[in-house]
Amino acid sequence: MGSDVIVIGGGFHGTSSAFHLSRRGAKVTLLEAEYCARHASGVNAGGVRTLGRHHAEIPLARASLGLWHRLTELLGEDGSFVPSGQLQIAETPQELDTLRRRVAGLNALGFTHEVIVDAQQVREIAPRLAHHVVGGIWVKDDGHAVPYRAVTAFRQAAQRLGAQFHEATPAQAIERVGSQWRVSTPRGTFTAPWLVNAAGAWSGDFAAQAGDTVPMQPGGLMLMITQRVPHFVDPVLGAAGRPLSFKQFANGTVLIGGGLRCAADVVRRHGEVDFLKLSSSAQTVTDLFPHLAGINVVRAWAGVEAFMPDEIPVISLGRHAPQLVHAFGFSAHGFELGPIGGQIVAELVLDGRSTLPIAPFAVDRFAPATVH
Repeated sequence: MGSDVIVIGGGFHGTSSAFHLSRRGAKVTLLEAEYCARHASGVNAGGVRTLGRHHAEIPLARASLGLWHRLTELLGEDGSFVPSGQLQIAETPQELDTLRRRVAGLNALGFTHEVIVDAQQVREIAPRLAHHVVGGIWVKDDGHAVPYRAVTAFRQAAQRLGAQFHEATPAQAIERVGSQWRVSTPRGTFTAPWLVNAAGAWSGDFAAQAGDTVPMQPGGLMLMITQRVPHFVDPVLGAAGRPLSFKQFANGTVLIGGGLRCAADVVRRHGEVDFLKLSSSAQTVTDLFPHLAGINVVRAWAGVEAFMPDEIPVISLGRHAPQLVHAFGFSAHGFELGPIGGQIVAELVLDGRSTLPIAPFAVDRFAPATVH
């Protein structure tokens, strides 16, 4: 039986697209070069974060958070989501002033989810924080999840609805032939009227093959995890003045990230861990939680991510070929958007438009303006 849609990429946005399309009755074939959630979607910090978003992303992030809170209803399981709240801390009065200005700007736009907290409130949220912390921004309904488990929950729900997943099946070339997309792989050719390009760091090549050239750059993203320590913090923490994404899991281990960039080899498909950068992140953690001095890091790793010049994604119908949707370039903060990203893709395929404002994410926003 033929497919209605081929999805290239088994990351979060590809699997979510497969789920939402299947939920609305489309026949979906998903092609994944390695295994689902292998790269950015499976090796990120798992932050379910509306805090600190670019203004253009906030409507999508808030809509996605609503889906995170309804995952059991949507998928039959919670995808490991924990609504722990997220806190961005300020270490100086100047940083706190910057955060106040941000929240005032958001309030003026009608967004009230980010709330300024003072030094006393910060310590009520995270009692073990260093005494120099002067305040921060708190979002009580943000949280975190285990990336691989969340992606797998969407994948299994899509498969229950009939979506066909083909792992170890890298798309090599795409071509529009008549009314069909033809996708060549080492395991044969797949055809369907619609194509979804959700191939992460490899999406730029497929976009170019369809005539939509974008200035996307691949890059590595690093994380590390520590030995188990007694429970000391519930929310996810970030910092206003330096890179940090920090959480403690129920088993006592501490995950440390924060957009730590490293080199990526897209041909060999891996990131290259830079231990000097990791050591600076570890120093940040012990500055903020002095009782962790001497804790052992037991593992570090890197994933491959797609970065856009303006650090917001491409979520868009193709401009130069019909029946094509792009969803890529999430620039190290696409995990929280996974549930809504797939819904938007399904709307673009099946309705021709999205119910959410996606104009800022157009694939051709970097194209030079035409002079008349």
